Amino acid sequence: MGELLEFISAGRPGPAYLARPAQPGPAVLVIQEWWGLNDQIKAVADRFAGEGFYALAPDLYHGEVAQAPDQARRLAMQLALNQAADDLSGAVDLLIAESSQPRISVVGFCMGGGLTLSLAVHRSEVAAAVPFYGIPRDAAELDWSKLQAKVLGHYGEQDSGIPVSAVLELQEKLRTLGKDAELRVYPDAGHAFFNEQGRNYQEKASREAWEATLRFLRQVLV
Repeated sequence: MGELLEFISAGRPGPAYLARPAQPGPAVLVIQEWWGLNDQIKAVADRFAGEGFYALAPDLYHGEVAQAPDQARRLAMQLALNQAADDLSGAVDLLIAESSQPRISVVGFCMGGGLTLSLAVHRSEVAAAVPFYGIPRDAAELDWSKLQAKVLGHYGEQDSGIPVSAVLELQEKLRTLGKDAELRVYPDAGHAFFNEQGRNYQEKASREAWEATLRFLRQVLV
């Protein structure tokens, strides 16, 4: 359904996967897990296109895709936040141009979940942000007062990397600032519960999160 293309970000080419809907519709930026722009993330973009969204998934690793956790961890740690910010900002510009939509949404997973929130803080065109089990690496340094997007987050109660206490802390911080944010915690779900190719896939939580995400994005963007 989609195609690979390149855009210019901070003076260098940035690869991405774009899936177009059958009819003009709202736009969503899909941010990868630490594995890279693999077939699973492309399939998520295709699912969004099937639901009527322009869906763009930028390749933050510029061609590398991890096959094992150690490799994924290395690639994620090597990804500089300023480089990722440049790539994502360029991707936002491309998505706005392709979709002719002045306001977009962002959905990200794992590492991409944290980047989803960071991008929403830095780009006012982001009207809706949906992080799946992700908190920004630089959360303590972010100026959350600049967040204009509405937020719907999905987190697993059994996620050993992101404890429920961290989710509740972020929820309280955003609500204290008067932000429209709901961070949901799914019982019996762990990290990466949405990834149907992973060992932590949880069908019930995945289905509920997907349906809630579609309702949320349509309420905000349509």
